[in-house]
Amino acid sequence: MLDYLDKLPLPVIIFGCLTLGLAPFVPEPHIWEKLKMLANGTLQKPVDIFDLFFHGLPWAVLLAKLARMALVK
Repeated sequence: MLDYLDKLPLPVIIFGCLTLGLAPFVPEPHIWEKLKMLANGTLQKPVDIFDLFFHGLPWAVLLAKLARMALVK
């Protein structure tokens, strides 16, 4: 699993964060809306939980890649 993460190019992950991670852009990024719902305790519908996972996955991969890059050096 870590080998796969090491092989992923950083620009591709950043592109995923800026597109899938932030889409739709108007009126506000979906991930931001879902994080606010999570903070307010209103994230209850399965579709909202799936949205949080789906739009948050690129950001989680980016964090894992950056952490891996910092630890491997």
